[in-house]
Amino acid sequence: MVGRSLIELDSVLAIARRGSFRAAALDLGMSTTALSNAIGKLERQLGVRLFNRTTRSVSLTDAGRDFVDQIGPALQDIHDAMDAARSQQETPSGTLRINAFATAAREVLSPLLLRFLRHYPQVHIDLVTEGRLVDIVADGFDIGIRNADLVPSDMIAIPLGHPRRYAVVASPSYFQNKDRPRVPPDLLGHSCIRVRLPNGALYRWHFEKDGRSIQIDVHGPLTLDEASLSRIAVLEDVGIGFFMESDVREDIAAGRLVRVLEDWTPPLAPLCLYYPSRRNPSAAFRAFIDLAREFSGQG
Repeated sequence: MVGRSLIELDSVLAIARRGSFRAAALDLGMSTTALSNAIGKLERQLGVRLFNRTTRSVSLTDAGRDFVDQIGPALQDIHDAMDAARSQQETPSGTLRINAFATAAREVLSPLLLRFLRHYPQVHIDLVTEGRLVDIVADGFDIGIRNADLVPSDMIAIPLGHPRRYAVVASPSYFQNKDRPRVPPDLLGHSCIRVRLPNGALYRWHFEKDGRSIQIDVHGPLTLDEASLSRIAVLEDVGIGFFMESDVREDIAAGRLVRVLEDWTPPLAPLCLYYPSRRNPSAAFRAFIDLAREFSGQG
């Protein structure tokens, strides 16, 4: 293995862990082509194929499985040693990888992440947003941001920000000739923007009041999977939309959108930043956690 770089070895482990060149490339911050070329070069030097590749799947060969079993612990020791060295840094630098729901990322981007970058310009933040709940350790992330009730019990958690709620809104023009819904079933008589979840299922709008919970399978001319697109449609008078309050708070305050059913949208679990216990956190990681705790105290 003389002359082999850590990134090539990390690449093998990332592909083995993710079962996909594309997902591994995203984790490593490189292109799929560059990753494929690196693995091909390594396989040629070793004289064995490490992965079976088809158009639909990637799996380890027997030789690849033995290779991963042998280099995994040694590579972890090397990274631990590097982390220990970085922990001695006085000036935060390097990369922090963060995984979050898109709605969560929008809520903390300006007050936390961008503020941190202004304080520590030598740090790079790699923020990945996705709807699925990931194992941040297995997928190579330093930090996760999710609803408090979704944080694994073995993680250290820091609550973030203010109480969160859903908001049901439409444009003033939409309600000009229509009665505003007073209870959730009234939505069935309205045009609504349907929401598709990351797993492909249609979201049933959730409501709660006085201990009573209700879900409404709304109807309408448009189904979307991104809140920013739904906001555009609602502002264009297409119908009623269901959002995180933070995504439409400014529109409500400015009168561009009208809120309904507010008494049916109680506070939700707060956002939490979470991470595993670390023996030798980097200066960048420590600084970010300190700022997150400060941010939490302002909530």
